[in-house]
Amino acid sequence: MTDHPRRRARVQPTPRLPADSLAYTIDRAAALVEAVVGGKALTEMIHLERITELPAPVRGAVLDLTYGSLRDYARGDRVLAHCLSKPLPLHLHAILLVALHRLEARPDTAHTIVDQAVTAVGAHAPGLKAVANGVLRKVGRERAMFEQMLEKDAQSHHRHPNWWIRLLETAQPEHWQAVLAAGNQHPPMALRANLRQLSLADASAQLTEAGLSHRILDNGALLLDTPVPVDRIPGFAEGRFSVQDAGAQWAAQWLAPRTGERVLDACAAPGGKSAHLLESADIALTALELDPTRARRIGDTLARLGLSADVRIGDARHPEHWWDGQPFDRILADVPCSASGVARRHPDIKWLRRATDIAGFAAQQSAILDALWHTLAPGGTMLYVTCSVFDAENRDQIAHFCARHADARRIAIQGRMEHQLLPDAEHDGFYYALLEKTR
Repeated sequence: MTDHPRRRARVQPTPRLPADSLAYTIDRAAALVEAVVGGKALTEMIHLERITELPAPVRGAVLDLTYGSLRDYARGDRVLAHCLSKPLPLHLHAILLVALHRLEARPDTAHTIVDQAVTAVGAHAPGLKAVANGVLRKVGRERAMFEQMLEKDAQSHHRHPNWWIRLLETAQPEHWQAVLAAGNQHPPMALRANLRQLSLADASAQLTEAGLSHRILDNGALLLDTPVPVDRIPGFAEGRFSVQDAGAQWAAQWLAPRTGERVLDACAAPGGKSAHLLESADIALTALELDPTRARRIGDTLARLGLSADVRIGDARHPEHWWDGQPFDRILADVPCSASGVARRHPDIKWLRRATDIAGFAAQQSAILDALWHTLAPGGTMLYVTCSVFDAENRDQIAHFCARHADARRIAIQGRMEHQLLPDAEHDGFYYALLEKTR
């Protein structure tokens, strides 16, 4: 994030705003944006700010404003830097960021947005209402000038950090602009049918009957035309469907476990891929997760689907603490990464990550791969997966691993030695490579 040392002190949201007002919604969204600017992860702050306890319409509006404001952060922050001669307290700065996003998304309601944003500022600092009003009205009057200014700045135009843009230009010289554009869009919603309970044809028919228009993709993912709350999905509570990105649904198919095999899902939380593996074949699955809190989510996921696995808490880099010594036939190595392929779902990632973080993730991935390789049986296969679009975490990582391990052989998946899925209208960004242990 841009450093703002003179406005680092947080101003807590006020309860004095009517809960059904746009001013209240802007203020609550600003609290989340403020926390991210201060270095906090959005998912954590949604919990700490108790956003999930708000009434559903208010919660949805707060989150929509928050996600949109973070996607547009580079634009809003650049505009405020141009307009403000003195920095504002961070919460008030965040209120204006949210208001600027709303103005760009809904210019037809500019009068209401300015009025309600100024009201939110006034609830904290009445003496700064005129400043907020002046900034927002200036942006409205001089919209064309600001658009030209933002178009000339790569970070503002693409709504991603400059270092991120440079890495993508190198990794995807033909597609980098499309990837950046996708990272600024609302993500698609795909479902996975639990084929232990119903066929794909029956699953599609049930969605159609429920009024959910969709398409069946090549890997059997059910892509909804419009995202919906999970309570709209028929049989979700009974385990007939799971929400899982279409790109992630290749993992179980490409690892292709067979009945009776011992399979490890390393870094398994929240359990979507573990569940898909168990739905695919009768296997003995070990689901490994480092974080105890996230590990509990694996159990919840499997329980809803009527599935079971050996869920263990441990560090994939240290099998001596969790492995029983019996080799696995197949390993899904869905490793921690920059998450650069899912930034539209987690827009805070763009602004919390640093260029130096990529080397750190690559080192962690390397350690995990080396450790897990020792637990794989000769003739067994490991599927390496990231939700990254950066080469250092993907093709470079696999090339370095194969250079270190003479017993590693790359296996083609659908005729290709690697699959780099780039985020688009159907799926998020993922990387896949399949390795066989030859001896």
